[in-house]
Amino acid sequence: MKEVIQIYYPKLEDVKIAAENLSGVVLESPLPKSMYYSKLYNCNVFFKREDLQQVRSYKIRGAYHKISSLSPSEKESGITCASAGNHAQGVALSCKLLSIKAIIFMPRTTPKQKIEQVQFFGEEYIDVVLEGDNYDEARDAALLFCKENNQVFVNPFDDKKIIEGQATVGLEILKQTSIFIDYVFVPVGGGGLSAGLSSVFKSLSPQTKIIGVEPKGAPAMHNSIKKGESIPLETINNFVDGAAVKNVGGLNFQICKKNLDDIVLVDEGHICQTILDLYNKEALVVEPAGAMSLTGLSHYTESIEGKNVVCIISGSNNDISRTAEIKERALMYSNLKHYFIVKFPQRAGALREFVAEILGPSDDITHFEYTKKTNRQKGSAVVGIELKQSQDLEPLIAKMKANNFYGEYLNNKSYIFDFIV
Repeated sequence: MKEVIQIYYPKLEDVKIAAENLSGVVLESPLPKSMYYSKLYNCNVFFKREDLQQVRSYKIRGAYHKISSLSPSEKESGITCASAGNHAQGVALSCKLLSIKAIIFMPRTTPKQKIEQVQFFGEEYIDVVLEGDNYDEARDAALLFCKENNQVFVNPFDDKKIIEGQATVGLEILKQTSIFIDYVFVPVGGGGLSAGLSSVFKSLSPQTKIIGVEPKGAPAMHNSIKKGESIPLETINNFVDGAAVKNVGGLNFQICKKNLDDIVLVDEGHICQTILDLYNKEALVVEPAGAMSLTGLSHYTESIEGKNVVCIISGSNNDISRTAEIKERALMYSNLKHYFIVKFPQRAGALREFVAEILGPSDDITHFEYTKKTNRQKGSAVVGIELKQSQDLEPLIAKMKANNFYGEYLNNKSYIFDFIV
């Protein structure tokens, strides 16, 4: 006999209980209209500002609701969690508020800023352990520790209480506006927020379309929904650290498969451009995962015209040391930053010729690595060039080839490119 799988869907009454439990702990984050993006997309774009929570992300909702629901003996034994940053901060603050000890496992690749914030929020109630190169490896270490020490593992997304806590974001949105919301764009990592929020809307506003947005380098939910079953990814791009997981939650997959109207993948470079635009146009500082929902609007330009749209700005825990990388990725996505192997003749004046006759008047050399080879006719240099207009690329390459400077284009060769940027 085939096993019958019991599928969990959050009940509205349980989400309302979570909202009561979180009263006084979380901020009812504002829902302002963005004048800039409303004009850009010719619709009404509202930001759900979860970046304004005390821990600067929505993760405090699920973490506090879960931890506060534990039995006295479970609280006494202490808890363990794994996180790339935001869940860890939610757990840390919750543990301090509830006077519970916690061991928090974080990937070694976690930005220093996030680690320091976790320690700040948890103070003496938490210890941070750095383990693994991504969330999944940190989680495996945390689960082993949890088993050996008989502690409760607080999952960042695949847990009923976590999902119900995150679902309160949806309750707030519907409470804060009397107009009909046509679309909600929600970032997807492990799926806790998208599962919870979509369940609320399907109950209270079923005609609203819920669009999940996932990073192209970690399409775990997208691939799983497409295949009809939860499928782990073999490799992921960790750049969007708040949403890069190899495997989505089993509970969340079943919910999102039913509730999400669509899920779109956004390029990491496009996310970076959104981060810069939000800073320059809206004076908002967001992390990569926090910019994903807004980045997803570009996939629905025609559909959202004249509609009411909500984007979840999920977090603002961005490390300022990543600014150079964010700018670099944005320029490359915009087709303005390019890397080449340039072959220079081994004679005086070759570089001057390249600058004066090959580069355009507004082109800028931003990277240059060269060692003169006295036993060769030509010496190769790695050159990074920033253009003012994307259409200047083809004429530049044509001039390089016509004058025998062209060696190789590196932007699309990741095995080489990673050593440069």
